[in-house]
Amino acid sequence: MGMDHVGPYTYNGVRFMLGGLSLLPLLLGRRSKATRPIRDWRMLLAGSLLAGLLLFAGASLQQLGVVYTTAGKAGFITGLYVVLVPLLGLLWGQRTLWATWAGVMLAVIGLYLLTVTDDLTLAKGDGLVLIGAFFWAGHVLVIGWLSGRHIEPVLLACLQFILCAVLSLIVAAATESITLQGLEGAALPILYGGLLSVGVAYTLQVVAQRDVPPAHAAIILSLETVFAVLAGWVVLQETLSNRGIGGCGLMFAGMLLSQWGMGRAQPAPAGPGSVPTPSLTADKG
Repeated sequence: MGMDHVGPYTYNGVRFMLGGLSLLPLLLGRRSKATRPIRDWRMLLAGSLLAGLLLFAGASLQQLGVVYTTAGKAGFITGLYVVLVPLLGLLWGQRTLWATWAGVMLAVIGLYLLTVTDDLTLAKGDGLVLIGAFFWAGHVLVIGWLSGRHIEPVLLACLQFILCAVLSLIVAAATESITLQGLEGAALPILYGGLLSVGVAYTLQVVAQRDVPPAHAAIILSLETVFAVLAGWVVLQETLSNRGIGGCGLMFAGMLLSQWGMGRAQPAPAGPGSVPTPSLTADKG
């Protein structure tokens, strides 16, 4: 709805800037009550830079993809991060259970039914969102890794939002026409996307990754895919074919099955320079 008035990079740039700025009062309040100063600024800045770059890539690809596909399909395809996270987690020495592989197979079949047309081609928008899912999964792993470094989560969230906003606005200034009229027309979607989606939801995910068991969080977050289709149907009057509905069902089943027993999965024996097992939560677009 926002992109009826502004380009995808402008939309992302303004909403992420708004989301980052909305956290400043909270950060100032927490700072006044803080008893321990931040010790490792280098880790905080490096982690925020990496998380912000991955967030920028994932959000940009998702927003570009929505130009060519429906919000419901984009939500389901983005939800593949729930399957991709444990697979990419192999790089961190995580043990992958049989249920994960079974879930991957179901999700891949469902993705095929949802996105690949009868002439065996992948729609442009679906392909962009699919590539973005890999960046979302990488972002999840980085945030999970940083959560084990006792970094202030709200400050980490704010810094990555600001970086994502700056990068988006730079690209927007070079490729899109930014007008006051367009921003006024997209005001409500930008306010929702900035204050609620970024300022509240993304921040809560970063905070929650310190404590929430990975399997529980991933299953809850996978419901994003269901709400994406329901909201697309109610708000945007989007529809899916029977084939697409079947694909969504298989993808959702695969996402849930991939998390079966993940809370009991343990990483490989730690060696020199090893890092904590990342949480399996994520942010979505």
